[in-house]
Amino acid sequence: MIVIADISMSLDGFVTGPDPGPDSGLGRDGEGIHDWVMKADDVDRAILEEITAATGAVVMGRKLFDVIDGPHGWNDEMGYGADQVGTPPFFVVTHEPPASVRLGLDFTFVTGGVADAVAAAGAAAGDRPVVIMGGGDVIRQAVESGLVDELRIHLSPLVLGEGTPLFGPGLRADFDIAEVRPSANATHITYRTRSPEP
Repeated sequence: MIVIADISMSLDGFVTGPDPGPDSGLGRDGEGIHDWVMKADDVDRAILEEITAATGAVVMGRKLFDVIDGPHGWNDEMGYGADQVGTPPFFVVTHEPPASVRLGLDFTFVTGGVADAVAAAGAAAGDRPVVIMGGGDVIRQAVESGLVDELRIHLSPLVLGEGTPLFGPGLRADFDIAEVRPSANATHITYRTRSPEP
């Protein structure tokens, strides 16, 4: 099983602006983080198509689920993979499943933590990768637990100054740069987790 953490980030390391929530998933003034999705050029478009087509299953946190299942979230025109509207099975890390779900997608709510969600997603993904799409806390936990094989950062050319950081103090991980693809809207960087030296 290959596990890919895939997320957009500002130059100063934030995955949302301040005060994110169901009505404003990217927080105050955070929309620019996803310019590469919304204003896609040929490189961005190819990356969106590749990611969506390759994904076997998706893991996300409850806060992200509340955004995408909320009234301003995904719909028939905009969903997983933006306008690709992919429909892999989704595994949501949560302490408590919601009472109802608006979207008609395949959601499974996992209460045992990130590792359990990744394992369940792996069982559903077949021979395709599991993609952890966020939020930042779920990706941080997955990296810290050694669950991530690849980290894909879509680095947007803006500085937010504050918001939700991808990584915090105390986390140590080593990666090798596997690929860099610049576009007009972002620098798409794929890192591979470095194996410990013998």
